[in-house]
Amino acid sequence: MELLSPAGNVEKLYYAYTYGADAAYIGLKNFSLRVKADNFYEDEYKKVLELKEKFPGKKLHCALNISFHNYEIDRLLEEIDYFKQYPIDAFIVQDLGIVPILQKHFPNAALHLSTQASCMNREAVKMYKSLGFSRVVMGREASLKEIREVKDAVPDMEIECFVHGAMCIAYSGRCLMSAYLNGRSAQSGFCSHTCRWDYDVLMKDTDIGKALAQSGDMVLREHKRPDELFPVYEGDNFTAVLSSKDLCMIDQLAELKEAGVDSLKIEGRMKSVYYVAMITRAYRKALDALEGKISGTEALPFVDELYNVSHRAFTTAFYFNKTKADETVTGASDSPWELCAQTGEKITSEEEEKIFMRSQRLASERKTKLEAMVPQARAAYEESMKTHPDSNLPCAEKKEGWKMYSLTALNMMDENTELEFVSPGICSSPLKHEDYQLINPQTGEVYRWCCNGHPCVIYTKHDFEDGTLLRSKNTEFGHKTFGR
Repeated sequence: MELLSPAGNVEKLYYAYTYGADAAYIGLKNFSLRVKADNFYEDEYKKVLELKEKFPGKKLHCALNISFHNYEIDRLLEEIDYFKQYPIDAFIVQDLGIVPILQKHFPNAALHLSTQASCMNREAVKMYKSLGFSRVVMGREASLKEIREVKDAVPDMEIECFVHGAMCIAYSGRCLMSAYLNGRSAQSGFCSHTCRWDYDVLMKDTDIGKALAQSGDMVLREHKRPDELFPVYEGDNFTAVLSSKDLCMIDQLAELKEAGVDSLKIEGRMKSVYYVAMITRAYRKALDALEGKISGTEALPFVDELYNVSHRAFTTAFYFNKTKADETVTGASDSPWELCAQTGEKITSEEEEKIFMRSQRLASERKTKLEAMVPQARAAYEESMKTHPDSNLPCAEKKEGWKMYSLTALNMMDENTELEFVSPGICSSPLKHEDYQLINPQTGEVYRWCCNGHPCVIYTKHDFEDGTLLRSKNTEFGHKTFGR
């Protein structure tokens, strides 16, 4: 089975491929249901082409899955020549109006039917096949039994299914709530997730209403469905109304394979680099175990890390039992870890030597300056350095067996930060303070602390794989977590 991961920008596309995705899906600005994701535009096709060359055999799917208005069709036609510069293997669409356009201008790209089309049965799949589609992303309401029936009826049609991520409370995600409340249509890519807004539950006596909402005893009940109760719960800094659980099928991959699923899709083009990397890696290892490439014991630590990534309570949704999909959730998502820094390429020996030369030159200049001072001035200077240590950082020195990598800090790091590094092949490993240094490559100084915006390399005794990430403990972590 193919593992298909989300990529909201070029950076996330790199991590999707690096952490094990067979394919990734992107959106093009203005034509995707995740317009708030960075999406792809301008000259980013050049970077995408480079990634496709770096990861031969990896596929690139492009979501053009909005419902098109006339002016959007016109704009699509105006920008066709630009889109042709992307190495797109398949388009994900729901609007049949653009099918002839894509077939004309992208004859070598496959057509994949978006889940937004709510394709649920074998006759619909046959019809889409006759129109030139080679894959159907099943409506999220389809059960595994129904998927198996579709595959048996149309065996040469590829079946793609969502297996992980946020779900919409509406039918196949076709929600009108956002458009109704603030004019941002989910069908045009502007969903504001109104089902998860911070609503107030009110009564004439506000205090009584608040207490009742926080009790967990309040529910919504639709008149014609008296047995279906949806909880309304107000907690610290949130109120949950019609908020669905997150989908997770990592423990049911064998059942998905038996049902004839060809591609497993992870939701999340608006999610973080850390999310894309960790969730992709977990499913990669679980798939490798299913296919006998590694043992289940080897895969388990990576799979368990999935539960340390921000998420709401998990569900198997409609796949086995419809009642699972009806369960809503209370509470916010949270994670015990947060992404602290991203490592880049290993620094070449030539560039590393230049950094140490800068360090030695700075140390020599400081020594010369200090020796030229009269005793009283030297004493005052040394006292000032003790009071303001950041103004006289130590100079880096070579260490036997250590390596240097480029580093992009995202959050504050200092000697008290509890760090771990994760990578495609390393589940997690502590990064002790004595085992690394953060160095300013422009001066050769060793930082006492580092944060976003600082030029930085990491000098360490560890070997880092491509795509290694540094994570730190989330000091604000404390919300309810959801495991198996």
